[in-house]
Amino acid sequence: MLKVGQGHGMSAARLARIDDFLEQTYVASGKMPGTLTLVARRGEIAHVGVRGLADRERGTPVAEDTIFRIYSMTKPVTSVAFMMLVEEGRVALDDPVHRYIPEWKDLGVFAGGIDKLGFQTAVPARPMLVVDLLRHTSGLTYGFQNRTNVDAAYRARGIGEIEKGTITLAQMIAGLAELPLEFSPGDKWNYSVATDVIGYLIERISGQSFEDFLRERLLTPLGMIDTDFQVRAGEAHRLAACYALTPNGRTILQDDPALSGFLKPPAFVSGGGGLVGTAHDYLKFAQMLLNGGEADGRRYISRKTLDLMTANHLPGGVDLPALSVSLFSEANYNGIGFGLGFATTMDPAKTMIPGSAGDYFWGGAASTAFWIDPVEDLICIFMTQLIPSSSYPVRRELKTMVYAAIED
Repeated sequence: MLKVGQGHGMSAARLARIDDFLEQTYVASGKMPGTLTLVARRGEIAHVGVRGLADRERGTPVAEDTIFRIYSMTKPVTSVAFMMLVEEGRVALDDPVHRYIPEWKDLGVFAGGIDKLGFQTAVPARPMLVVDLLRHTSGLTYGFQNRTNVDAAYRARGIGEIEKGTITLAQMIAGLAELPLEFSPGDKWNYSVATDVIGYLIERISGQSFEDFLRERLLTPLGMIDTDFQVRAGEAHRLAACYALTPNGRTILQDDPALSGFLKPPAFVSGGGGLVGTAHDYLKFAQMLLNGGEADGRRYISRKTLDLMTANHLPGGVDLPALSVSLFSEANYNGIGFGLGFATTMDPAKTMIPGSAGDYFWGGAASTAFWIDPVEDLICIFMTQLIPSSSYPVRRELKTMVYAAIED
């Protein structure tokens, strides 16, 4: 476990003003219930700042051990677990997905129609490959994109729903076999249920349930004791409430921690967004990645595999604006590419935010976020609970202020 130290080369005063900014801009104004910011550099914790409430209704303050819904910050964890199987030679990135999901062999591409009356489809230019799932070029989508008739079919069938989901992971796979792809694999980038499919592939290839594989290979050995698909028994009082910003600008309770679906085993085990956990747990995962795949003398994944994962895998080497049709994701687009489970910065100048070429990151639907910068030996983890994550520009503000605190 990382300790607070003095060798991190960051200004304590400048880090402290991050908390003041979050308090004044978001917490005191009622825009966010509470925040937790954790910054680590050079193997030391440089700063932990907490502000506001984890549960407004009960007056519970945010604490360092508060449990948050990390939603899509689950995706990097699932992707790393899958790449362990790649390293073992049990699956390859250029394998067709239908090798593991035979019922997907004849998936077509949407050409017209609606779900109830039947879709018209065209033959894809090529089959969906495993790499398409990891980089979101598969042709799959999310129902909440609310963009196409295919999205509408996902919503009608409950595909990809986490908290209120009633279909299992296997039932989701079967349901997707009945729907067309939004585009031919590799042609476009669209944020989607693809990482949930990666969780299913882990089951098919490993012979274990996805959740057991994740616990055995990553969560338990890393000591991520509070990270799982449900809050463990006896710890429900630590789960934060989740809030939502309404179209008229009100912040309302979205998920009461005393009644949350995360207090019991889920019907749908989501590799794309199903985990809850703490900031310190996620730091253990992030520090392992920053260490090149090693933690406490144990090798989880190769440094070269991580280099591959954090490279830009978008076809043609383009950034997201050139390929994305997604109405929603966890990334600002300009200067950003996408790897195998992470977004990655290609050109910091195009992002107009301080950073380094090769830093990699992602976030969650409730406005949580993290990034890892190998150049600066830096990790930042931000926790709050406000849906949607596009509500406020807090991520870019936070990144700007964290880099402003670097002194050497």
